[in-house]
Amino acid sequence: MKFLNILFIILRLYLGGVMIYGGIHKFEQPSISPIEVVQKAEKFSSPEHENTLQKILYISGAKQTGYFWEVLGVCELLFGILLVIQGTGFIGALLLLPISLHIFLFHYYLEGDEIGELFKTLGLLIINIVLVLKEYPKWKHLLWIRPL
Repeated sequence: MKFLNILFIILRLYLGGVMIYGGIHKFEQPSISPIEVVQKAEKFSSPEHENTLQKILYISGAKQTGYFWEVLGVCELLFGILLVIQGTGFIGALLLLPISLHIFLFHYYLEGDEIGELFKTLGLLIINIVLVLKEYPKWKHLLWIRPL
């Protein structure tokens, strides 16, 4: 049992560290102008670069909103910190679940040919699910509340 506890701590620290790194990384690069996005997209407008074009437009679109990319970074950073702190690990894992699902689906649909990235993001999603399910006995009563 002690081995499992250590394993869950390692998984929490790993997932939290990856999310903290990803959250910080979202603020390192300055936002590009819409004209620069169009110029970059034009370089990949041929049919054989369709996947690259989709990734460029998706990520650039998220950055062009003026808030979404930053909100995603703040959430990754905050939920990663909650995950690393032992007392708030469950709430961090629970709040991080939609983000890790989104990261996996992004790689599945837009980078399906990059098997390494796909397995890495699937691993992060599985770790996240395992961390939430570990606490199932504590939150299962919330799924079905008996009527009076």
